Amino acid sequence: MKQFFKFMFASFVGTLLTLLLLLFILVGTISALVSMADSEQVKLKPQTILVAKFDKPILDRSPKNPFENFDFANFKPIQMLGLDDILKNIEKAEADPNIEGIYLDLSEIGAGMATIQEIRQKLIQFKASGKFVFAYSEAYSQGAYYMASVADQVYLNPEGGVMFKGLMSQIAFLKGTLEKLEVEAQIIRGPDNKFKSAVEPLMYDKMSEANREQMETLLNSAWSEMLAGISQSRGIEVLELNRIADELLLENAEKALEHRIVDKLVYKDEMLTILREKLGTAEDDKIQSVSIAKYTNAKVGEGKTLSRNKLAVIYAIGEISGGEGSESAIGSEGISRAIRKAREDDKVKAIVMRVNSPGGSALASETIRREVELAKAEKPFIVSMGDVAASGGYWISTNADYIFAEPNTITGSIGVFGVIPYMGKMFENKLGITFDKAMTNDNADFIDVMEPLSSFQRKKIQDGVVEIYNDFTKLVADSRNLRQTYVDSIGQGRVWTGKDALEIGLVDGLGGIEDAIQMAAEKASLGDDYRLYGLPEQKDPFQQIIEEMSGQTRARTMLKQELGTYYSYLEYMEKMANMKGVQARLPFYFTIE
Repeated sequence: MKQFFKFMFASFVGTLLTLLLLLFILVGTISALVSMADSEQVKLKPQTILVAKFDKPILDRSPKNPFENFDFANFKPIQMLGLDDILKNIEKAEADPNIEGIYLDLSEIGAGMATIQEIRQKLIQFKASGKFVFAYSEAYSQGAYYMASVADQVYLNPEGGVMFKGLMSQIAFLKGTLEKLEVEAQIIRGPDNKFKSAVEPLMYDKMSEANREQMETLLNSAWSEMLAGISQSRGIEVLELNRIADELLLENAEKALEHRIVDKLVYKDEMLTILREKLGTAEDDKIQSVSIAKYTNAKVGEGKTLSRNKLAVIYAIGEISGGEGSESAIGSEGISRAIRKAREDDKVKAIVMRVNSPGGSALASETIRREVELAKAEKPFIVSMGDVAASGGYWISTNADYIFAEPNTITGSIGVFGVIPYMGKMFENKLGITFDKAMTNDNADFIDVMEPLSSFQRKKIQDGVVEIYNDFTKLVADSRNLRQTYVDSIGQGRVWTGKDALEIGLVDGLGGIEDAIQMAAEKASLGDDYRLYGLPEQKDPFQQIIEEMSGQTRARTMLKQELGTYYSYLEYMEKMANMKGVQARLPFYFTIE
């Protein structure tokens, strides 16, 4: 009888697991089918409005992974559009005779400041065609208002508001947690890398003076860029905008109207009436509209003949480590192969690498940089920096012919560090676990997390970090035609905005990915005779369904949805725990509010 229940239970569990697997395959298949259905060509009627809503995370490249676009809580796909398609669609709408204008439905924007700036510039270009841009929201965040301010008319719900208070960066410090756990973070930084503050949350309970200095410089630079854009669009002096922020004068919608931050207070039904009047349609007529995501599949004009010339766009997105990587993480093997593929393809006449990375492994960064150097020797190679291209993200960019950054791009962070946790006390005092060892050599226990580093071992690691920092500063000096002592003075782990990086010689020009593509085409003498070729090549959605059916993928997706903004703290601790080797990465994890 015991055996009977044993086999029956085993059979039941096996059947249950099989059913669960089939369920998730079914969900993924449905998601993929929905995506395929959405890819059918969209036919527009005259007097159509393009509706742009940016409340989902904006990646540099539209994802094809069905699980990245799936809400497991509600079992439905989430439409996500990459910056590449957003810019392409706004430009397409500019020439589309069926599109009358753009309606920005804004509250929150899931993007960094540089990404917002690229979209904002594209909207300015769209307005120059004579078509209208209207913006409406029940409540604008600062990032949303920065984008909305470019509109011909900015509308706000009468009971809504505009957040306008200046920028704040908040950093989570874990020193107290580590002390309670009796874990010691053994930290080695490059020489005088006082700004390399990625390790500060493990060392202190507040910012160091050097970190506070660089953060205030960074925030003031980004804020001044935002104010300059808003001032130009709204015709309000920068001094007045700062007064509004300092005194928190926008406590309600009426105040936002009084200070000319918005043009009119209307409810949604009144907003629809305004749109009908703009289109010249009757009150009872349906407003023809299309979302910016669905507009991807709208055909405009006859289309260009497919050129034989290819301009490769390589997306280097996420933290840098060894291995293959993914669409949201840079693997040295995967990105190196993509660069090599573009270099060896005779049809590829020029290369643009889009870098959006806080850095990571110094070794992996050097592996990628070498491939950039080889590719540059054979064809034009331009770098476009996104929201972040710092430390290892800057390292892999150094050998490009030309580097573009947005004014609010976070870059620089030329510095290195290493972290080796000592967890012996935690295991002994918290868990009652002790360790003993036998060794063949004096330092066979080198980098053993259960033993503290000896002074000799610490010096060996310090020597290695110093050597890598020297290599980093020499690399930047040689590639940028600067003195190494000067690079050290602007390095030491310090971050800069793209605007400041241009002034100190770390980048060549201000602009977005379209500027980089245009320059690459010019350097290759292509004119308009080319087609874009994205690398690494994205996997087929059905292939990704099978590869990403792991419980870890599902759990992480659901956890991210549940924790929201607090997920970043969990992610930070996980990344610090998984660091291997000497790191060249952004000196902090922060959010700007």
